Amino acid sequence: MERVYISIGSNIERERHIPAALRALRERFGPLAVSTVFECPAVGFDGEDFYNLVVGFDSAEPITEVNAALHTIEDRFGRDRSQPKFSARSLDLDLLLYGDHVVESGKLVVPRPEIDRVAFVLGPLAELAGTRRHPVHGEALLDLWAHFDGIGAGELRPVDPEGLVPPEVLTQ
Repeated sequence: MERVYISIGSNIERERHIPAALRALRERFGPLAVSTVFECPAVGFDGEDFYNLVVGFDSAEPITEVNAALHTIEDRFGRDRSQPKFSARSLDLDLLLYGDHVVESGKLVVPRPEIDRVAFVLGPLAELAGTRRHPVHGEALLDLWAHFDGIGAGELRPVDPEGLVPPEVLTQ
């Protein structure tokens, strides 16, 4: 079993897509550890603010199957892959960590480079897995977060999870 962490983001009907994504992930992978949900500005384009969070779960599935399942869930909720990389999203599920594996295979890059570059990824990840060490740098995620000054530093606003995080998805 590997501990898997993924980031979740939405800025299109986010109050509908975030809980639906959490239910779909729970159905597919089992109970989830769920970070605080944060609201933050869009990065790389002018658009509505995003809701972002990170979830963790255990999986014995190969990394390629986990990643394919994330794409299937995104597609189910209207992800439009024809849009530019930096654009509005109904749902964005990014594989951040898969155990301590380091993978570069086509578009699949793990650990995800955004981990130590973007606040809405590192902040919630450090909340869930602060003592875990980055598989490439070796630095604890909480230490990376404590010294973070990258994209979105100081722009995370916690959101009331009521209605966004269905209780049935959480790790018991």
